[in-house]
Amino acid sequence: MSIALDFDAVKTRQQVTWASGDYGAVAALIHPISELLVTAADLSAGARVLDVATGSGNAAIAAARCGCVVTGVDYVPELLERGRQRAAAERLAVTFVTGDAERLAHPDGSFDAVLSVVGVMFAPDQQRAAAELVRVCRPGGTVGLASWTPQGFIGELFRTVARHVPPPPGLRPPVEWGDEARVRELLGEAVGDLRTVRREFVFRFGTPEEFANFFRANYGPTLKAFEALPEERRPHLHADLVELARTHNRASDGTVRIPAEYLEVVAQRLTNSY
Repeated sequence: MSIALDFDAVKTRQQVTWASGDYGAVAALIHPISELLVTAADLSAGARVLDVATGSGNAAIAAARCGCVVTGVDYVPELLERGRQRAAAERLAVTFVTGDAERLAHPDGSFDAVLSVVGVMFAPDQQRAAAELVRVCRPGGTVGLASWTPQGFIGELFRTVARHVPPPPGLRPPVEWGDEARVRELLGEAVGDLRTVRREFVFRFGTPEEFANFFRANYGPTLKAFEALPEERRPHLHADLVELARTHNRASDGTVRIPAEYLEVVAQRLTNSY
């Protein structure tokens, strides 16, 4: 039996989740992902670029460094303010606006490139969000995405957390955006020349416990999972996160080095689409 999912209710909970903790601290670690995506998208100076689910502005700032005219959109005002501060510190002109990835407030074909780095993948209505990415990209323009893969470390992190605090029934896993077949399905026939590359970002911590503590304090989904558990069950989730880090650790010097796979996608909107 299919389950009718209230996407708006899920989205409201997500806003609270991403506003909790300090996602800006996590984003600061993974900024290189955005730099690589912007390089792969081969943006031109002066190009109009939209960074969807920008968070604290990683991809927006990377694009602005290329001389692009950049807008970053997100539904968490606190993260947008962090992005404004970062852009101002680098003297980069980036416009940050509050908005919904599933209902972008921009006309069709407004941008030469539309990007999202581990952002739009969390939209509850995946198909609608994908359609919006394509809609606001001009014919012949570029759609660039970076998404954690199902089989990678972050995919395993989500499954570990879900064993303790299950997601809403019927909600498709965000890491589906990191599956090539699924992302081709989502973007559909409106794009062509879709190229994918599997890359790894390496998380580095002093100890597995440091990893678990960092994600518990800063990463909204993990923080909220701990809050949702009774006090006596929280140590079990913490222990599982520590074990997860140990299992995926590739360092041999006593520290922690964890490769986290993500899928980089660069596609072109077809001129005859829509």
